[in-house]
Amino acid sequence: MRSRKSSDKITLDQEDLIPEPKRNQRRWRIAYTAIYFTRLLVSLSKKALVSQTKILRSLSYVAVDVHDDTFQHENKLVSLTNVDQRTLNDIIKEKNLESLNRLGGVIQVATILETDVKDGTREADAAFRRDVFGANRFKKPPSKSFLSFVLEACKDLTIIILLVCAIMSLVFGIKQHGLKNGWYDGGSIIVAVVLVIAVSAISNFKQSKQFEKLSDESRDITVQVVRDGRHNHISIFDVVAGDVVSLKIGDQIPADGLFLHGYSLKVDESSMTGESDHVEVNGSENPFLLSGTKVTDGFGFMLVTSVGMNTAWGEMMSSISRDLDEQTPLQARLNKLTSYIGKVGLTVAILVLAVMMIRYFTGNTRDDNGRKEYYGSKTKVSDVLDSVVSIIAAAVTIVVVAIPEGLPLAVTLTLAYSMKKMMKDNAMVRKLSACETMGSATIICTDKTGTLTLNQMKVTEFCLGKETIEDNTEIESEVYQLLQEGVALNTTGIVNKAHANLVPEIIGSPTEKAILSWAVMDLGMDINETKGKCEIIHVETFNSEKKRSGVLMRKNSEKAIHTHWKGAAEMILAMCSNYYVRNGELRDLNEEEKVQFGAIIQSMAAKSLRCIAFAHKKVVEENSQASAKLEENGMTFMGLVGLKDPCRIGVKTAVESCKNAGVNVTMITGDNMHTARAIAIECGILTPEQEMKNGAVVEGVQFRNYSPEERMAKIDHIQVMARSSPFDKLLMVQCLKKKGHVVAVTGDGTNDAPALKEADIGLSMGIQGTEVAKESSDIVILDDNFTSVVTVLRWGRCVYNNIQKFIQFQLTVNVAALVINFVAAVSSGKIPLTAVQLLWVNLIMDTLGALALATEQPTNDLMTRPPVGRSEPLITKIMWRNLLAQALYQVTILLTLQFKGRAIFGVDEEVKNTLIFNTFVLCQVFNEFNARKMEKMNIFKGIHKNKLFLAIIGITITLQVLMVELLKKFASTERLNWQQWGACIAIAVLSWPIGCLVKCIPVYCKRTQSH
Repeated sequence: MRSRKSSDKITLDQEDLIPEPKRNQRRWRIAYTAIYFTRLLVSLSKKALVSQTKILRSLSYVAVDVHDDTFQHENKLVSLTNVDQRTLNDIIKEKNLESLNRLGGVIQVATILETDVKDGTREADAAFRRDVFGANRFKKPPSKSFLSFVLEACKDLTIIILLVCAIMSLVFGIKQHGLKNGWYDGGSIIVAVVLVIAVSAISNFKQSKQFEKLSDESRDITVQVVRDGRHNHISIFDVVAGDVVSLKIGDQIPADGLFLHGYSLKVDESSMTGESDHVEVNGSENPFLLSGTKVTDGFGFMLVTSVGMNTAWGEMMSSISRDLDEQTPLQARLNKLTSYIGKVGLTVAILVLAVMMIRYFTGNTRDDNGRKEYYGSKTKVSDVLDSVVSIIAAAVTIVVVAIPEGLPLAVTLTLAYSMKKMMKDNAMVRKLSACETMGSATIICTDKTGTLTLNQMKVTEFCLGKETIEDNTEIESEVYQLLQEGVALNTTGIVNKAHANLVPEIIGSPTEKAILSWAVMDLGMDINETKGKCEIIHVETFNSEKKRSGVLMRKNSEKAIHTHWKGAAEMILAMCSNYYVRNGELRDLNEEEKVQFGAIIQSMAAKSLRCIAFAHKKVVEENSQASAKLEENGMTFMGLVGLKDPCRIGVKTAVESCKNAGVNVTMITGDNMHTARAIAIECGILTPEQEMKNGAVVEGVQFRNYSPEERMAKIDHIQVMARSSPFDKLLMVQCLKKKGHVVAVTGDGTNDAPALKEADIGLSMGIQGTEVAKESSDIVILDDNFTSVVTVLRWGRCVYNNIQKFIQFQLTVNVAALVINFVAAVSSGKIPLTAVQLLWVNLIMDTLGALALATEQPTNDLMTRPPVGRSEPLITKIMWRNLLAQALYQVTILLTLQFKGRAIFGVDEEVKNTLIFNTFVLCQVFNEFNARKMEKMNIFKGIHKNKLFLAIIGITITLQVLMVELLKKFASTERLNWQQWGACIAIAVLSWPIGCLVKCIPVYCKRTQSH
């Protein structure tokens, strides 16, 4: 208690103002707090459980009998601090069933963890549990420091050559001209190299951070837990020990734990064991569930026992980091191109070195005053060394100008920028190469539900017998009861408890939610009450091959066993031999009746409805033994619902965009042929004129029964595949790839994983997609929308296009500079552009150029040209036309200035060289505009939308003015007057009309590009 002084009286006055009941309440709270914290500090806990189990440390305790539920709950939480986590962790990791049984089994572990197996934990306790057992996060290996990226940049061969040259130039410069004036050349090269290293290191460092962020986002998945008796979706990072987690097909198990209850649960543990076999998990023989493994079949609930670094997966993940050095196919091709150009440059440099050495030692090299530089033995050794070093420096400069250092950076910047933008457009790139590969896609195989449609199912029709039912009062009570049991028990969906006046919260797949919502809201069924009156014996989960799910159950008051099936209408109809009508009468279902029911199903499907049917059979138990096998014949047809899933807004336009871009769209769905065809017409994939007989619409079974030759002949004509299985989808992808297509596939289910992996680009769905599908994909479509798939296609083409733009721009610089320096060196023994000037042009300015051209936004023009083939050359004929024209113009102008510049402008050698340098740089600035549109005449279209491009042009010009006017000694330049600046700008501006004229020259190639 704090000592009170002058404030005592005031406090007492305030106490007097509080009514007597509240004062008593406050005193009880103080007493409770004192007792609670005393117990916490001295760890006085545990009841008889301590002596029964070894999982809790044996401690003395004091019992305080306080009849307060809140106090007792807090008291239980304190006991969690004494749970021996290591023992519990080892039992799960080692799958030690004997030790688990000695503890008293799964239910006893739940008691130890203070978890209600039905209602889960309390939401309010999550923070306390996180403090005691740790957070469900993994310790990542330390990320690479900025210094490591600097060291990597320094290892570049060009940088090493430049540094050696700079040191030699620095030493001989100081020796020749003294420290005050002799450090300029070598020092300038060092400064330029430092800038290049800094730009490269910063770019790679930022990309590394972006990948780390992406990796965190890809790990942040949503899981369903039970807290306070309600099913909630939370982040995997918020899962705590003691949580009860709901598991279904495709889910990733979020932590280590134990199986509580469920049916047919099978887990793929290949991520942990390397074995591909699916392990069955049950309460008797194998209740162990390991973090990071995937559910492949069934459903159930697990009790979380260990999280984060205490799990087996946590130990593995702490030593694994994402590959940040992933190299895309385009980067590999560019590296080859860079290597090839480098070899050409090295050959030219050696040739220049030989020619200049011969010129020097034969006395043909003269200084600025026209005197010979070499007089044989009369020449000082120091002068010879200075001249040789300058000749070597000139040769090294040619190597520097030949190697397009900006190319790898351009790819890095383009991919990094595109990934960031694609994330805003609801596409998370998991694999870099997918960005550029998507631009080459020739066909997209897409799911229907949730991708082309909204995945917001709603029951719009219900047929009992052959009649449409509008009101639940029209259903006979016995049929109503059976239908209620079929809906309530044969589902993985959950109806959360709700107050009388509130709409109940329904959790599950869109189909399950739609059926449960119809049953609760339209038919007035009480799902949870029905579940309580029945015992489930066996469950057969939904199977993508059979297209149905079933449940074997028994009412609490009966001995008879009931089988309920639910699934695709025609599949269920085939199992039935009789059916109910409106008044509850049971009628025989002969072949004629089946044809009539088939017509009803077909008419509903033609209205784009997904048809789901219910069937039931009652069997009397034999010898009181319940069979685990569900009846599949002699069923009674219970009814038929039609679910409407409206097409997404904009899907038809998106499909039309794909077709205009030369990309075919094929819909692969599990729905029947009539529903699939109706949706395909609505989305624009099919036209009403395309009849089913022309092979545009096939069923999966029909497709898989084709001979290999038939499949290959018909594959290009198939636009819709209905009633397909995952195997059919995989088979289609394999056939399309054999045919030479670049295939993109969308998928959301666990069984889609093989097709997603087989495809050139796998696109999984972020909302409905299972974790297995996401792990198998290259790109995650965050909003499950086909329009976003088309956006990815646009960005893929944009990436490839932007890199081609920069290659054209960069190679123009390299070709022009190489030819100018080579011709000048061979003819006069002098090079007009110094090493520092060429570094500025080739490395620094091109870095800005890469950034400017890499940030060009996708345009509609990109979606009006055919896809780029797998074997298309990186440098097209159109690019060669533009590149050579601009390089020829620049070489002509600059060589004219080299040999006639002094006479034309009446200036000395230094000013002439500055004019050449300034004109050369400004030509690149104006040519950057030409590079924006490789084929279009209007090079300014949309330029106002790219503020960064305009800003970089402004920055480049500003830096060039500084180089010429202020950094004279650094850049070896002289100041120019207004007339000379005007002449340089006029010469550079001529590259625009020349670019337009060149585009009039027709270029014949296999694919017409339109940028």
